[in-house]
Amino acid sequence: MTKRVFVKTYGCQMNVYDSARMAELLAPIGYAPAETPRDADLVILNTCHIREKAAEKVFSELGSIRHLKNAKERRGERMIVAVAGCVAQAEGAEILRRAPFVDMVFGPQAYHRLPEMVARAAREGGGILDTSFPPEAKFDHLPATTAAPEVSALLTIQEGCDKFCTFCVVPYTRGAEFSRPAAQVIAEAERLAAAGAREITLLGQNVNAYHGAAPDGSEWGLADLLRALARIPGLERLRYTTSHPRDVDDGLIAAHRDVPELMPFLHLPVQSGADRVLAAMNRRHTADDYRRTIERLRQARPDLALSSDFIVGYPGESDLDFRATLDLVAEIGFAQSYSFKYSPRPGTPASAERQLPDPVKAERLATLQSLLQQQQRAFNEASIGSMMPVLFEKSGRHAGQLVGRTPYMQSVHADADPSRIGAILPVRIVGLRSNSLTGLIDGALEEAAQ
Repeated sequence: MTKRVFVKTYGCQMNVYDSARMAELLAPIGYAPAETPRDADLVILNTCHIREKAAEKVFSELGSIRHLKNAKERRGERMIVAVAGCVAQAEGAEILRRAPFVDMVFGPQAYHRLPEMVARAAREGGGILDTSFPPEAKFDHLPATTAAPEVSALLTIQEGCDKFCTFCVVPYTRGAEFSRPAAQVIAEAERLAAAGAREITLLGQNVNAYHGAAPDGSEWGLADLLRALARIPGLERLRYTTSHPRDVDDGLIAAHRDVPELMPFLHLPVQSGADRVLAAMNRRHTADDYRRTIERLRQARPDLALSSDFIVGYPGESDLDFRATLDLVAEIGFAQSYSFKYSPRPGTPASAERQLPDPVKAERLATLQSLLQQQQRAFNEASIGSMMPVLFEKSGRHAGQLVGRTPYMQSVHADADPSRIGAILPVRIVGLRSNSLTGLIDGALEEAAQ
């Protein structure tokens, strides 16, 4: 009989990619996707350590899973419970101690051994812990992806980070930087495009630090890889995330100028506008370095829209430091952004520093988010009345409605037949919602004009 697996994914797009690959690894040993954990024989929590109180949220979820597992056991059935991802990497032994009913705990560098671990758990019971950083690349041991992709697909090309920002756990949970060979990435992208993907987002913890082996034996940077991927038939759009300002090189700037498939939208985290805070974060760039990088990118691609990450209330951040962040935001302008109050991550250098009072952090965050939201709304309002190419990805909540995205990552709702999913169509932007745009396409435009 077919068994069922339920994978709950927390956090970043790389975890979304990893979860899909886990499902592919389990299919040959008889596991099909389950709609809910209640229906599953195997439950995997693929965790993220970036957000505040990440570990406690996992333990809370495990409490619910334990009740489901106990109910199955009372019926004479078995549920294998696994915790994967970055919380598993950071808290492995503690998870098994606090939640002994968990059968498997494994980090993001070990999931290619998932079938072996499942077989062992079924045979021997729980207590399996694999948080090693194996010397071999896990991607070399993964089968070719077989799942039908979405119209917009994700593709991990790089993992880990060597920057060691003082607030970040990534170097400890994902390890040192590793880049997949270009031929391996191109082959996976070709399979995705052949199966219907029109857009691919390249993923990495520090994606523009990519330095993979080229097909000719040399080494490629991200710009070289983007140029090669742009030649794949059927692949119309390319994006990448998340990048670091220090790794925006001349070649990448030229790719934004020369490669039309590379969308004019860039997520480039700055974190703070204050040099003193950036130095404490070990970001290895100054606010002016960031400004100069943005200036060069906009010279190469004048219609470039920007997104960024911001942390407010970092240990030692003064009112003047926070004002510098507001000044940088006002000067540069962002179409989208993510902003957070600083929260300590166990084991990181900043967690040992004296923390700012939470009310101070909350007030600063509210002020920053108000400015960022004003900028996002102004950017979206400027789109009203324009014609924009929209890639339609899925059906909307209402009958006859589709949802797609502009080159600038704006979500657009328009009335259209489901057969147009996967098509890039010219859309007249006619309205603004709280977090999206509305538009008219083709026949709808003609009808509206009558």
